[in-house]
Formats: sequence, C-alpha cells, structure tokens
Amino acid sequence: MIIDGHAHLILPVEKHLALMETAGVERTLLFTTRVHPERAHDLETLNQELRIFNEIIAGKVNNGLQPFQQAVSEVAQVIQQYPEHFTGFANVPLGLTQEETATWIEKYVLPAGFRGFGEFTMQSGSVHQLEVIFACASEYGNLPLWVHTLPPLNLDDIHQLVALSRRYPRVPLILGHMGGMYWRETIALAKEVPQTYLDLSGTITFLGPRIAIHELPTRTLFSSDAPFGHPLIARTIVEQATADTAVRRRVLGENLAELLHLN
Repeated sequence: MIIDGHAHLILPVEKHLALMETAGVERTLLFTTRVHPERAHDLETLNQELRIFNEIIAGKVNNGLQPFQQAVSEVAQVIQQYPEHFTGFANVPLGLTQEETATWIEKYVLPAGFRGFGEFTMQSGSVHQLEVIFACASEYGNLPLWVHTLPPLNLDDIHQLVALSRRYPRVPLILGHMGGMYWRETIALAKEVPQTYLDLSGTITFLGPRIAIHELPTRTLFSSDAPFGHPLIARTIVEQATADTAVRRRVLGENLAELLHLN
C-alpha cells in the first residue's frame, strides 16, 4: 500500500482524491489546516492565504480552543466519509495543563480514531511545550507525534526536541520535513534515537531523501505535504532515490503502516 504520510486537507475533497489517484496513492495521512493555499490562483491570493498561516505561527491570530476544535472536526468528518482513503492525526493545543490536554485527547482525538498528534508548529524556544504532549502520548498507547522542523525552529530547537524524545523512548517522534536546511544534522540525530522517524516532505535537496533512505530505510516516510507539495513528485523522488524495490515499498508505505498499525 502506498501511503502519503503527510498532507493537509484539500477542499473540495474530490480534488484531493483526484490528486491521490494521479500519484497512485492509496491512503493519505491527513492533518488539520486553517489555511487553504490550493484556493489561490495567483501570487496575490496565495500571499493572502500564507499571511494567515504566518500570523498563526506568530501567535497573532486567534489560537484559542475553538479554531482547533473546528479544524479537528473538519478532518474527522472527511475520514469518516472516506475511511478507505484517509487516516488522520489530530492537532492538540499547546500551553494546556496535562489534565486539560488529556481531556482534549479523550474528547476530540480518541473517539474519532485519530492515530497520532500533530502537526505541531511553534516558535523557536518553545519546544518545551511539547513535554505535556509526550507525557499524554505515553499514557494513551504511545501515539506518535509529528513536529514541524522547518523555520521558525532552528537547529538548537531540533536538538532540544530530540533530547525531549529521549525521555519518552516508547513514544514515536516524526521529524517533519527532516529539519529543512539542517537535514544532515537531523538524519544524524535520528540515527541515535530509535523511536524517531524522518518525514521527507518539503526537503530542499534531492540528496536529503537519498541519504535519509540509505541511512534509515525502515524509519523514513514518503509524504507530499499537499497542497504545498504534490504526491506524484514526492513519490518520484523516493523512486529515484533508491533502486532497491524492497526499500521503496517500505518508504512508500510499509514503514508508516507498521508505525500506525494499519491493515
């Protein structure tokens, strides 16, 4: 099974399904979103969507609980409507107490059948906020975390993230976008910590996925980050990065299927 390991909901859903069919993707791991760049038709409208995205990251817009609830509910409805095509991760607000986080998980994550937590996108210097998420994940079946490791995070933040992961060795950590410009350091860190996985979406060079697959063939995950990326292009990168068909199968879906216990 070919599984796109990271994509944001594209509307209408039929457009997302058509994109998957073009790429030969059988299942997609969906993440919540509060922006829809696929709606943009020129630079101006794209900038309007991304301005919202940047303001969310900077904490300049409403980051209260209601927007999180709406986004999680939107993805849950799509997964319920197309269970054969979509699986999901649910975002969890940062800054809550452990008790409040547990209540959120029991109310919005577990009943909807989400398989993990994320995407977590945060300001540099705030990785410590994930401590509560790791602690709760360890209490709810060691569900994996997916963390955005592109800016505004830097290499120090990535080191802090992996150090935090070491304290929860049974909780899988997916290093989203493989550290961006710090991909070499991120691969090296992942090699040291067996519960970490490398997400290939948004990489800045073909060398990154090629080396990641060579170094960690059982812990590297194909993904597109659609609509920012295209699943067919992302799949082609994996297929060109390794000639080993068994490794290709693992990266294109088997690794994630094992991690999430998908049939």
